[in-house]
Amino acid sequence: MDKLRMGVLGCSGHYSLRVSTPLKSSLLIEPYAVASRDAAKAKKYAKTWGFEKSYGSYEDLLSDPNVDFVYIPLPNHLHLQYIKKAADAGKAILCEKPLCLNAKEAAQAASYCQKKKVPLMEAFMYRFHPQWIRAYEIARSGELGEVMGTGGVFSYDNKDPSNIRNIASAGGGALLDIGCYTVSSARYLMGAEPKKVVANALRDSAFKTDTYVSAILDFGNGKSSTFTIGTQIFPYQRVTAYGTGGDLSIDVPFNMYGDVPGVVTVSQGVGTRVIQTEIADQYLLEFDSFAQALIEKTEVPTPIQDAINNMAVIDALFASASSGKWEAVAKL
Repeated sequence: MDKLRMGVLGCSGHYSLRVSTPLKSSLLIEPYAVASRDAAKAKKYAKTWGFEKSYGSYEDLLSDPNVDFVYIPLPNHLHLQYIKKAADAGKAILCEKPLCLNAKEAAQAASYCQKKKVPLMEAFMYRFHPQWIRAYEIARSGELGEVMGTGGVFSYDNKDPSNIRNIASAGGGALLDIGCYTVSSARYLMGAEPKKVVANALRDSAFKTDTYVSAILDFGNGKSSTFTIGTQIFPYQRVTAYGTGGDLSIDVPFNMYGDVPGVVTVSQGVGTRVIQTEIADQYLLEFDSFAQALIEKTEVPTPIQDAINNMAVIDALFASASSGKWEAVAKL
């Protein structure tokens, strides 16, 4: 079977650091073309990371009939624009998280691609890792009793003013960059959508981006999730789920290494056990799962409504951080 030819919009540091090496093992995907608004930069990037073709504009790549699907790791504020352009070109789309800047844009992107009959998926790689699949199975099995809540922490330290994550106009800030993970994982483990949220946020006086956020997601019936995220504090991450009969935790929930087993720690009345899941690269699993859906012409593995729902929660968190009050989560 011929591999699907992938086009990448942008000379992404994320792609070169985390995706390029795993994809060398893919039996389904060929990194075929890369585009930049700087042709020389694209040519150098293509040579370094093994792309056959390079283009000096995103539009030129999208017009290449040999490109089967595109991966969009562009800055957040460009996602909707290039989702639409890729859809116009008839290309299937795997777009980095967050899908768009807000739920209204996410719903617009989903509707646009549906009308163009083009598959669209948000790239949340963590859900493909065996440690998360096992954690989800445990949470849903009843082994923890009734899951009443989750807690999450995700942080890093980045004070570079030129970094895209610190540029407000490009969709930078903690909630959009890493809060999307803590919201997504809470919804995933709870198996439900929060009804209302409350958040407290600290903003950088120069960047104008949110740099530290603490939040509560209220799922109703006494169930809630809490999380803390930060972009200017010590790097740390952890997710825990609490039930009436036990709890589980994942020590490296999001930036999991691809060359060591995943670890899920489960505690119940009879004791604590440490579950090691198979060694796997979550980016390879994510990209291959997306490609497999394209090949088999089935639904993409992460439904696009999930992206819309995640953005609706983030919208409510931004509103709460501004109002200082509980804010309802809109349904789109």
